[in-house]
Amino acid sequence: MADRLTAELMTALDSARRRALRDGDRQIDTAHLLHSLVEADPEAAAVLGGGERFARVLGYLVQRSIGYGLRWQRSVEDTGVALPVLRGADTGAAGWSPAAAAALAAAFERAAHRGEHRGDHRVRGLDLLAALAADPDNRAAEVLRRAGLEPGALAARIEHPSQQV
Repeated sequence: MADRLTAELMTALDSARRRALRDGDRQIDTAHLLHSLVEADPEAAAVLGGGERFARVLGYLVQRSIGYGLRWQRSVEDTGVALPVLRGADTGAAGWSPAAAAALAAAFERAAHRGEHRGDHRVRGLDLLAALAADPDNRAAEVLRRAGLEPGALAARIEHPSQQV
């Protein structure tokens, strides 16, 4: 799987795993992924809008272990999103919340689709961020909303970067 991911995304996934362990969570969830992604991938961080919006997102994510998000600890994140079947990729869903595994699978699908049209098959941080924002019921989307970002609009902005959404 490593050869299909950008270095930034590999760093983010490793960081999310460490963050979940440090927080005492049984599984990597979408908030772990969002937190690690915006810290490890400048392209993903930039699409949040920078400045105050980025600071608000990061603020909510940092607060996760000291109050906000405590209700999430030791619970499984499952938004009911069906896990798509990946073409030739194993996400290693063990140790991942169902919503996080679905987001990673969707990121692989997004990269595969892009690869068919542009030849770039590697999964990037923006692929994962788009997938996280596309599921309105996951923990990452909740963090984005609390920070003043609409997940659906963020997903649309990632899909159509040349358009103001």
